[in-house]
Amino acid sequence: MIKIAICGIAGRMCGRIAHLALESDDIDVSGGVEAAGNPSVGRDAGEVIGAKSLGFQVLEDPKQVVGQADVVVAFTAPPDGTVEAAKVTGAAGKAMVIGTTGLSEAQLGTLKEAVRDVACVLAPNFTVGVTLLTQLVEEATRILGAEYDVEIVEAHHRFKTDAPSGTALALAKAAAAGLDRNLDEVGVYGRHGDTGARTREEIGVHAIRAGDIVGEHIVTMGGIGEVIQLVHRAQSRDAFGVGALRAVRFAAKAAPGFYDMRDVLGIR
Repeated sequence: MIKIAICGIAGRMCGRIAHLALESDDIDVSGGVEAAGNPSVGRDAGEVIGAKSLGFQVLEDPKQVVGQADVVVAFTAPPDGTVEAAKVTGAAGKAMVIGTTGLSEAQLGTLKEAVRDVACVLAPNFTVGVTLLTQLVEEATRILGAEYDVEIVEAHHRFKTDAPSGTALALAKAAAAGLDRNLDEVGVYGRHGDTGARTREEIGVHAIRAGDIVGEHIVTMGGIGEVIQLVHRAQSRDAFGVGALRAVRFAAKAAPGFYDMRDVLGIR
């Protein structure tokens, strides 16, 4: 039985991961963490996620739960909670699965240093479909070449705080890789006013926030006389949760290293 501690357990995504873990035959939830001041702190973790009593309280300090876990799962907002959890997890020699988005370059660097001696799966999106989509985008842009313009539109619920989504950025990086471009140099994030004609090299990324949209990503590759679109729509958070648990199973057995969902699915 793989035991997981969940950082961000009161969040919508981690709540579903916890439920799916409890329903599985090989994964159990051994601890939960939330930020100081969160109303879930001190309550039974099962009550917090809307399940049966689990017999342990949600705590503030990851040091209090990492020791009992085989794998630490972190989806936190703001992302600094994940960075702190990574420091504790790496020091304890435990594996980690991270789905937190909105990490700055400095935070990402600190995180990677913290978990360099353990197995860590980091992905902006854990669905099998998006993992496949990312690979297809890189292959499609490589085949189509510079004659086709690439634009990405993502849509999420009104509560999402970072934009564009981590998934949209991953798709844009995949497109840039396929076209042998540097996204830092060619990425354009939204347009307004008299922007002039679109350049041939740019990759556009645009964000929508509305209602309770779980997640939608549309990659458009437009040439002269035709348009190709690759689309992924998440209809339930369970799609993310199922993928996250696949990552947990992978991380529990993997050698120390930094991985993503392509490694988990064996399609790299």
